[in-house]
Amino acid sequence: MKNSEELFIIAELSANHNNDLNLALKTIDAIAKTGANAVKIQTYTADSLTLDVDNEFFGPRKDGLWKGKTLYELFTEGSLPYEWHAKIKEHAESLGLVFFSSPFDKEGVDFLESLNVSLYKIASPEITDIPLIEYVASKGKPMIMSTGMASLSDIELAVSTCKKAGNNDVTLLKCTSEYPATPDMANLLTIPNLRDTFNVKIGLSDHSFGSTVPVVAVALGATVIEKHFVLDRDKGGIDAAFSMEPHEFADMVKSARDAQQALGKITYNLTDRNKLRRRSLFVSTDVKKGDKITADNIKSVRPAAGLHPKHYTVVLNKTFTQDVKKGTPLSFNLIS
Repeated sequence: MKNSEELFIIAELSANHNNDLNLALKTIDAIAKTGANAVKIQTYTADSLTLDVDNEFFGPRKDGLWKGKTLYELFTEGSLPYEWHAKIKEHAESLGLVFFSSPFDKEGVDFLESLNVSLYKIASPEITDIPLIEYVASKGKPMIMSTGMASLSDIELAVSTCKKAGNNDVTLLKCTSEYPATPDMANLLTIPNLRDTFNVKIGLSDHSFGSTVPVVAVALGATVIEKHFVLDRDKGGIDAAFSMEPHEFADMVKSARDAQQALGKITYNLTDRNKLRRRSLFVSTDVKKGDKITADNIKSVRPAAGLHPKHYTVVLNKTFTQDVKKGTPLSFNLIS
């Protein structure tokens, strides 16, 4: 990852490869053109995540985006073949993208280690899989963890697990684990609270439509943004419904980076140009030596070439020491 103060934007390929390696590679081409920093995949088999059992726990979903599919069917369809990983990593890195993944078991971690990935992501549902987190943390790579399915105590345990393993390079992502999510679910004020509570880098994993939620997250201090990416939503894919197409993602990248630039720094300094554009006291009519200063012969106007307007009541009834033309900046050497 880049310096923690720079915005690190991740395009999540997820299951939007549709079991087509060429589509996956074309998607990465499109990701590189958006200005994203990284592409993230998921490293699992169906057996990494669930059981092939048809009962009340593992049977077909009764509602939602994946209605009618068992978890085993869903994860079989969505898994990215291990034999594609090296090719995708090579292609992503050739385009200047960071390549990394979310592993879901020790075998997946070992496989990713063999590819020498530079960082790891822990998905929201795995935030309580402490043995997995401990194993990933032991590899000494930067870790990003989504918190969409975590209580405060869950996050505390996950972060402390990383630190006990000697890994202090942790980024927490505020996440709403709804697909898609709506802005009212985002609760983005949690972002600075996560930063202050755990003293870690913070970011957002977002499943909402559009750029509003990421931009607000950046304004609240997020330095990592993750969004799902799809080449063409109309062509489907398990996660296509809540994924951004290339032009949408590129717009989001620009808006988020603009938002971070707009944060700037705490400053009350004024440029010389701005100082000059303010008001000051000017002589507003021709006056003679000995004339009294009154509301009829001085005025507060732009630019700021004369006395500060705070001196207005101080100079009233004082005397001009010389003839002065209308439009002359008022100064103390003109009066007594």
